[in-house]
Amino acid sequence: MIVFFHRWLRGLSVVLLLTSLICAADEKKAGVSTANAAAPVTKASDQVDKAPTKAALDAPSDDAANLDPEEDEEVAAEKKEAENSVKVARPVSSDPVQVFGWREKVTVGEMTDTMVAKLDTGALTSSLHAENQQLFERDGKKWVKFVLTDPGQAGAKRYDIEAPLARTVLIKEPGGQSERRNVVRLNFQIGERSIKAEFTLNNRHNMICPVLIGRSTIQVLGWVDPSRTYLADDKIFR
Repeated sequence: MIVFFHRWLRGLSVVLLLTSLICAADEKKAGVSTANAAAPVTKASDQVDKAPTKAALDAPSDDAANLDPEEDEEVAAEKKEAENSVKVARPVSSDPVQVFGWREKVTVGEMTDTMVAKLDTGALTSSLHAENQQLFERDGKKWVKFVLTDPGQAGAKRYDIEAPLARTVLIKEPGGQSERRNVVRLNFQIGERSIKAEFTLNNRHNMICPVLIGRSTIQVLGWVDPSRTYLADDKIFR
């Protein structure tokens, strides 16, 4: 009987010990929950960035710091053209397209002699050698008077050309100097094709050709075969 009573007391002690441990664990959990409940609640308004100070507003942004106030307008136009270009293949038309060489003979404006032109897909706008440029007004509009000639040909005829000023373009030279150039619209003849195009007036005395035909005009003309020259009169179509 006494042995049984001792065993019962020992079992009761174990039960009481386990009960006290469980109660202690519950109290610890309750304390953590209470601490979390007492912690300040973060409001949505607290997560919003504080309003920038005047110094921060006055400070130039990275984009503004990278902007060039005298950016080459031709380069900027090419960048925009590249970004807006359709990347999918265009359907091939069954209409015949004339093929030109990378160098052709052209006549510009009212001139009677031909000049050598380079068809350059790497340039956006066409360019023309012009000397003695002078701006003047006619009927309230700006015009340009200049001398058109081939500086690479000795004794080349000089033509006085007058044309309305279409616009001006800012070009940055390799040395970093910026130059504002005049742009005019002129008719030119290449083979049997007569087209009106914009030409940037420039001093091309150190260039291979006095006339450059850019891709904005080439896409109207047709295709260019970079391995051949003077194909306009051959009337090759693809």
